[in-house]
Amino acid sequence: MRRRSTTALAVVATAALTLGACGRDNGGTGEAAQGTDVGSGKATGTITVWAMGAEGEKLPELAKDFEAQNPGAKVNVTAIPWDAAHDKFTTAITANSTPDAAMVGTTWMGEFAGLGALDPLPGNIDSGGFFPGAQKTTEVDGTSYGIPWYVETRLLFYRTDLAKKAGYDAAPTDWQGLKDMAKAMQTKAGATWGLGLQAGGQGSWQTIMPFAWGEGASLSDGKKYTFDTPELLKAAQYYQSFFTDGISDKAAPAQPTTEPDFASGKVPMFISGPWMMSAVEKVGGAGFKDKYAVAKLPAGAKESSSFVGGSDFVVFKNSKQRDTAWKFVQFLSDPKTQAKWYGMSTDLPSVQSAWDDPALSGDEKLRVFGEQLKTAQAPPSFATWEQVIASFDSEMEKVTKTGADPKKALETVQQQADSIGTGQ
Repeated sequence: MRRRSTTALAVVATAALTLGACGRDNGGTGEAAQGTDVGSGKATGTITVWAMGAEGEKLPELAKDFEAQNPGAKVNVTAIPWDAAHDKFTTAITANSTPDAAMVGTTWMGEFAGLGALDPLPGNIDSGGFFPGAQKTTEVDGTSYGIPWYVETRLLFYRTDLAKKAGYDAAPTDWQGLKDMAKAMQTKAGATWGLGLQAGGQGSWQTIMPFAWGEGASLSDGKKYTFDTPELLKAAQYYQSFFTDGISDKAAPAQPTTEPDFASGKVPMFISGPWMMSAVEKVGGAGFKDKYAVAKLPAGAKESSSFVGGSDFVVFKNSKQRDTAWKFVQFLSDPKTQAKWYGMSTDLPSVQSAWDDPALSGDEKLRVFGEQLKTAQAPPSFATWEQVIASFDSEMEKVTKTGADPKKALETVQQQADSIGTGQ
């Protein structure tokens, strides 16, 4: 049930690893740059916009509001399937035939900026109102190349009725507490597995890294990857312990926790994103929404953290309607537009003030997602990220399924990361 998010794109990202290894315009200096200011008048002219999946299908309706506000402007949206998007973008960049603006997966920003395809964010478009972790996804070598359009993060889902049987009225806020609760779900509440975790494989880093970030880990020092660190080792050892102690299923498939498992109580806790709320409630039936809650991930030595995903919106350098393209992007980041878009798509707003809308502020579970987003983090924007993290996922599968030494696994990842480089 992974939603069409940035990391769902890893299956196609490897097609452009050679392109992604190209250097960036500023040579990796880290010096921030700003694009030319956008004009203050109404937008005019026709722009082409690409967007993927359900967003691509719904965006034309939202674009009508922009056209109504700017009678001289026209927005032509092309919806692109996720599995074809990456190749379509890289082909268009090579042929200098990109759209004016587009929705772009956050893990592609480093690659596309490295190819010199993206226009820096204009200096008069405010970027201060976004969740910090989401804003960072737009930045490459200190320069922002767009806006975070919508966001998602991961929380702990848990059955409150079974938690009470296990002796808990609320989810713990520390690592040991989570493990104790998961074990109690088995011994006192009858669960087969206390906590559904992904046993390595593609995308497992999204669940492991939040624990490392909570310990204060950083995955890069700005110049190279840093996987072989005490903070990440501690997180990997903690994650492994759920499998070695029989709390999580080491034979679980890539998507370990299904909605039926949660509804039946077989797996009463798991970590996932906001799309799972409607999914589990549909399977659980009437009244099930009152049988579970969500909580921020337990804090490590530093704080509670999680993975921030979603998609960014960018303008391409070769746009012949640059001013109008950026005005459309600016329109998408308006708090009122973001709140309306949530109602149309259920995509969570990246602008913090948009969460004051009653549709979000009035929902107890959504409020927790909003709180977690304040400390959620994104991976480095290096062009080779998809290639390097595939190595991490592979090594973590050995750690969870065969009991491999986490320290040696991380040393292997570091060696491979050093060999691959950052693409700068």
